[in-house]
Amino acid sequence: MRHLFAILFGMTTDPLHSRAQLRAHLRTVRAQLGATERIAAASALVSTLEQLPEFLVDARVAGYWAVGGELPLNIALGRLRARAQSYYLPVLAAGNTLTFAPWEQGLPVRANRYGIPEPESDPTELVSAQDIDLVLVPLLGFDHCGNRLGAGAGYYDRSFAFLKEKPRPAQPLLVGIGYHFQELLQLTPQPWDVALDFVATDRELIECAPRT
Repeated sequence: MRHLFAILFGMTTDPLHSRAQLRAHLRTVRAQLGATERIAAASALVSTLEQLPEFLVDARVAGYWAVGGELPLNIALGRLRARAQSYYLPVLAAGNTLTFAPWEQGLPVRANRYGIPEPESDPTELVSAQDIDLVLVPLLGFDHCGNRLGAGAGYYDRSFAFLKEKPRPAQPLLVGIGYHFQELLQLTPQPWDVALDFVATDRELIECAPRT
């Protein structure tokens, strides 16, 4: 299945009008995965992530609440707690950006305007994008260069735009999370896009930004 969507939708040139079509198709395919397949992928993802040294030691790791068939992070969370690392979830902030709130299983959440759960945390506990060490970024599609096809709202690109001015990789490290079949042949980046440093799938860890 690898690269199939890229070929079908002419994404080697990646016209903007094709992105909406590709997003819809990838959402459909992802939503068709059964529970057994999701659990197997979530388990395999842990082994992939633990090939990344930063995932084992960084103090502040941000992730996401899986919705719409996104690859679940729940198994990886148990490993973080065992290593005394702090886990954060994104919270919608002013200017259509993201801030991050500490969270662990059992703590209360409430749905934001998109229906995605966010922690019910004290505002004083919120952490800025600049102060997170590593971010597990949800996606619909990706290529080996670290170009990411997101949901289209641009929250991650706006929140981490400051990284465009820095040599990569930098803090925070951006790690895309997706199923192996979400890999595309080529995505032409848009001016506002912020590239990923790595992509972790249920099959492999892909280094997108060479380490210096």
